[in-house]
Amino acid sequence: MINNTIKRPVFVAISAALFSTGSMAAGTELTSQDWQVVCDNTRTCRLAGYQAENNSEFPVSIMLMRSAGANADTYGKVKLGGSKESSAKALMKLGNRHRISLFINDRDYGETEPFSAEGGHAELTETQTDVLLDALTKSSKIELVLRNSRWQLSDKGASAVMLKADEFQGRVGTPSAFVSSGGSGKPNSDVLSPRAKPKLNFVAPNPQASSSNQNKFVMKSSELAALVKGTMSDVDSDCPSLEDDSLWRVNRLNSSQLLAQHDCWISAYNAGTGVWVINDRKPYNPKLVTTNATSYDKGRLSSVQKGRGIGDCSDTVDWLWTGKSFEKSHESTTGLCRMVEAGGAWKLPTYVTDISQ
Repeated sequence: MINNTIKRPVFVAISAALFSTGSMAAGTELTSQDWQVVCDNTRTCRLAGYQAENNSEFPVSIMLMRSAGANADTYGKVKLGGSKESSAKALMKLGNRHRISLFINDRDYGETEPFSAEGGHAELTETQTDVLLDALTKSSKIELVLRNSRWQLSDKGASAVMLKADEFQGRVGTPSAFVSSGGSGKPNSDVLSPRAKPKLNFVAPNPQASSSNQNKFVMKSSELAALVKGTMSDVDSDCPSLEDDSLWRVNRLNSSQLLAQHDCWISAYNAGTGVWVINDRKPYNPKLVTTNATSYDKGRLSSVQKGRGIGDCSDTVDWLWTGKSFEKSHESTTGLCRMVEAGGAWKLPTYVTDISQ
């Protein structure tokens, strides 16, 4: 009989992973110098800018978000980091007496909204957002000021990512475009509409599900490894540890399907586990979910990979068990590795879903 989790060096219960991609609409990403744009599958775009890479003492980031649709507004947020981070955030938590001010070409455009301790950012006012968007289309000196400290936001690469967002949302040549193309152009009615989030129904696994054939679901580790090899295009690259002595971990998902996990690879500051779903009897039909998993808990699977060792940026993918397969439920990056905040400055998704259970 298969237990909830089986760990054996020689024999393990069979499993494989089913990842159904369906008809997922894609997002898009572009990095240009000190700016990045990440748009998700609903056509919402988030643009994140940072200080110049050689100015690590005063890290700063501004994130601009614009949904799809003709009448969508743009909202801005700012985060301060670096050697002044602790004192700056302590001051901002005191409220209205200590707020960030926006300066463009040495002109003061006023204070941001109050600092949000929960979010770790301050929101730009509507006026600040408008003047910033205009400044980013040309060469500009942009500074965020708190008392006697000044954080300088780079404008390098901003125009390129703004144009990419315009293209993805169908705004090029319309009045709502970030980057003007000149002339009368197209009306805002031509702008692409938002896409709805795909709907997912989460189903909790049932480890106690009965099966009359449970005693037949055991095979040698080497046989299981051979079984799942065919799910990968390049085993040596995707899962070089597949045939080593590390243990398989097997969980029952329902009365007929199992989840199997095996360590796949390890690097200086990241690691990845292979995850498969398999039928508990012939035909086993192993399906690969990922070779980059970092955690699994009761039907929820995640991969979190750092962009570099100090962990100031990362990429995340999540999957949910839907009763027959694992479906991707979320994918995002935290932005560029610029030392703004431990774990990354922002959550910039490329794929989002609407989850019910």
